[in-house]
Parts: sequence; structure tokens; C-alpha cells
Amino acid sequence: AGVQALSKPFLHLHTQYGADLPYRDIDMDFMNLNQSAHGDREFAYLMSRLRLPRKIIAGHWADPSVQRRIGAWSRACAGAHEARSLRVIRFGDNMREVADTDGDKVEVQAKLGTSVNTYPVNELVAVVDAMSDADVERLCAEYDETYTVVPQLRPGGERRGSLRDAARIELGLRAFLSDHGAMAFVDTFEDLGGLRQLPGIGAQRLMADGYGFGAEGDWKSSLLVRIVKAMSEGLPGGVSFMEDYTYDLGAASPAVLGAHMLEVCPSIAAATPSCEIHPLFVGGREDPVRLVFSGAAGPGVVVGLVDMGTHLRLVADEIDAVDPPEELPRLPVARALWEPRPDFTTAAEAWLLAGGPHHTAYSQAVGLEVIEDFARMLDVELLAIDAETTTRGFAKEVRWSAAYRHLAGAV
Repeated sequence: AGVQALSKPFLHLHTQYGADLPYRDIDMDFMNLNQSAHGDREFAYLMSRLRLPRKIIAGHWADPSVQRRIGAWSRACAGAHEARSLRVIRFGDNMREVADTDGDKVEVQAKLGTSVNTYPVNELVAVVDAMSDADVERLCAEYDETYTVVPQLRPGGERRGSLRDAARIELGLRAFLSDHGAMAFVDTFEDLGGLRQLPGIGAQRLMADGYGFGAEGDWKSSLLVRIVKAMSEGLPGGVSFMEDYTYDLGAASPAVLGAHMLEVCPSIAAATPSCEIHPLFVGGREDPVRLVFSGAAGPGVVVGLVDMGTHLRLVADEIDAVDPPEELPRLPVARALWEPRPDFTTAAEAWLLAGGPHHTAYSQAVGLEVIEDFARMLDVELLAIDAETTTRGFAKEVRWSAAYRHLAGAV
């Protein structure tokens, strides 16, 4: 009855206090007082009989690999807790004629606990316009000190006014989110109201401070970025909103160039970002200020959330971020280059077969194990692509998983 009433995540650690058997001294008293091998099987049978989801970790409690796995589970607990209290604010709807950015907000709140609500963008504009000039100047000075600011945006530069506008938008976003108790938000270039520019540096810096963000109204990516950031608290490496943008198929190991129009989090930057201003081909507003950089090399994972109509699905792929082989002097956005595991062809085909989205949460802080634990806790389908994935095996997994979800939903 106790475990059936349990509403918190559940870990079964199968261990014993002593690591070694005292072979020369062992007797039946010792045997009867050290029976994890027996008792845990009885306990696990009951948990399986009651169909209680849990993570099982077997090994000595002092083993570093056991402690690492417990740590991964603990971080997934933080993600589950964050999901159950998270508020996402939408400024405008999702991008027109795009399906994978949309979904059932009621189902997300029922399944994850996350609330997603829309506010008119001009309510944000009113808050932005109310920010004081003194606060705007202080934030601009922070930009000057923190980033490599291009001359036209520095004090006395001909575009300094655009930097002030960007700073005012950032301050307004922070105030609005704080007033509404929200840790994630989305905007869309198709609904900017009275904003003078699409939020660029403001969205990037809010992500760097732990907020979730999704572009083009993609609220599912926004909540996912925030949850992964909560799970990665205190770890090296960054977490960002990301989009698979284009490919390098001519390389010895084909790679994905991920980016977005403006909004990639500087927590993944390999070096100090450059603060720049460039035209934007959508939105119909003034040129937006943004941070430009390349992502750091190293292992990571990209994970996306989609609504399959019958259930929610997470799709994840382990990756290896690499340094760009050449400079990108004409690409005025933040970006990351990575090689997907197990290889480009298998990963791309598996992602497409799973219906994975074009926006993701990109993480070099927490890996696939944490994502797996999180999905198990909240009973969300996860289709994972890693070094062991084959196209044939993955296709079978998709079919088996779909059948399971259908049957589980029916009962």
C-alpha cells in the first residue's frame, strides 16, 4: 500500500554493505544477516507485480559507477520536479503552416504538469517600454564588459540605439517572466506587435541564466530546454535551444550544422561571444542584436519532444560536437557542428522514422541516461539513438513502442 501511494520517483538500489565475502570466516549467521540477494528479489517481484515504474541499480554502494548512476537518477528527479511546477509563456501562436512545433497543451499539463499559456505580445511591449533608461544603460555597459562588442554597437557607435532597444527588451522579458512566475517562454517572428526587433541577445542571455526558450512559438522545445537546464544545474557544459539547420555531407564523417536565426544559448560557446547586429530576413522589424559564436567541441545529446496525437514522444540522439574545419565569416549567428551517433545516415533515418522535430534541446551537460530516467519517471515514450543503433533494429523498436503505447492507453 505504501509504494502504491508513492508519488515521487522511485529508485531500487540493489546492494549490500560489505563489498567482499570473508571466505575463511563465513558461516550461516553471516549468510542470514547478509541477504540482499534474497530480499531484494522478493521486493522486486512485488514492484513488478504492482507494475511500478522504477530505476534499478545493482552494484556496491561505494562503486563510483553506481554513484554516478544514482547521480544521473537524482538529476532526472530534479527535471521531473521542474516539469510539475513549470509555467511557459507564449507570446503569439506557433509559426503558421508548421506542425511539429504544435501540440496538445492540456495533455502536456496532464502528463508532465507543465502549464502553457498565451499572453498578447503587446502586454510584453508595455512592460518593455516601462523599463528605465538608467537600467537600460547599466545593461548596455554589462554587454560592453562581457562580450566582444562590434564598433557600431559600442558607445558612440552609429547603432548604439539598437543595442539600447535590445537591452530594453531583455529587461522587459525578465520583468514579465518574473511577474508571472514563468521559467520558460516562446516568441514568433510572425507576431511581434510593437517590439522594435525580434528578441535575440535577450533570449540568449535568459537561456544562459536557466530559462527555457523556443522560437517560432515552439513551446514544447521551450519547456524541454528549461527541464534539461534544471537537470544540469552545477555541471560543466551548456544547454541550448537548437535546430538542425543544414548538413556537411562531403566530410569524411558527415556532420550537422545546427543554428537558428538568433537564439542559441551562449552556455555552449567555445569562446567569448561577439555581440553583433545584422539584418534579419523575417519579422519585418529593425535589425536585431545577437551573440555570435561557435559551440564547444565534446560529447552531447539532442532531444526533441513531439505530440503523436495519441501520446507524447521524446526522440534523442547522442552526438559528438566538433570544431568547424574552417571559419564562418559570413554566418552571423551562433551555431554548433556535430557528428551524430552512430553515423549520419543511421541517425538521420532513425530520427525521421520516429517523427523527431526540427527544434531540439541541445545538451553537453547531461547525457542520455538522465533523459532516459526522466522519461521513465513521467511515463513518456523515449526513442533513443546511440552508438549501438541500427536502422533495422530502430524500425522494430518504433513499432513495438507504438504497440505498447496503444495497449497501455487502452487499459
